[in-house]
Amino acid sequence: MTLMVSSQPISKRCWQLPAIAALFFSVCLPQTLYAFDFSEWDSILKKNTLLSNHAGIGFTGMDYAAILNSREFDRLVASLESFSPEELRGREETLAFWINVYNIFAVKIVREHFPVTSIKDAGSILSPVWSAPAGKVGGKMYTLNNIEHEILRPMNEPAIHFAIVCASVSCPDMRPEAYTAPMLKDQMKSQISRFLDNREKGMRIDREKKTVQLSMIFHWYEKDFTGAGGIIGFLNSEPGGNRNIPKDYKIKYLSYNWDLNAAR
Repeated sequence: MTLMVSSQPISKRCWQLPAIAALFFSVCLPQTLYAFDFSEWDSILKKNTLLSNHAGIGFTGMDYAAILNSREFDRLVASLESFSPEELRGREETLAFWINVYNIFAVKIVREHFPVTSIKDAGSILSPVWSAPAGKVGGKMYTLNNIEHEILRPMNEPAIHFAIVCASVSCPDMRPEAYTAPMLKDQMKSQISRFLDNREKGMRIDREKKTVQLSMIFHWYEKDFTGAGGIIGFLNSEPGGNRNIPKDYKIKYLSYNWDLNAAR
């Protein structure tokens, strides 16, 4: 007899065997199938993200005001503080975990300084927000820079740049669900496609002028795309739309809007 278990996170759920066998025993799963349960983060995102527009840029906004007193968010942060990253299993789960944590801590920073017009207002020229203490995991304090540059970027996955959200309008959209190991590949593919299809902050192609205008993300992290054949090679490897870009096209960059990605 084969016992079928869902690929989705499960918390303390008992799977009953057929009637006769159930008289003797049942099988219980005492822990989630993932090392860390992001179901509260998933719930927060589903309830508090909204398609928005600001300065002519469409994006998925976060309703920060709605979570200022959220006990759900408080529990999530407390759970991260007591969780050991050593429990993470495999590359996909590690990537999904730290992408979620980056996004949670970016929201946490905004929440702690709300109201702000930009996440950068939570820092200063001499002490930028990216280097400020953001939150604890396993009792250790992390900054957003720690997570991005010391954990995620060394994993050599350029798609992270379309999943982590620095709480700004020109950032990739906040996905209205938590990232999970089994779905990570499809989730990041979807994020890349959505970002590139957004002409106001992702990509614009001018065939007559033989130019492509891209997000500043590609400029800031150009070397992260080397393994994918460079920026043009990466773009051409992504399916969907009229994205085939000849190598002789000139690359230009769109201005970056640092205004808060608040739901509007």
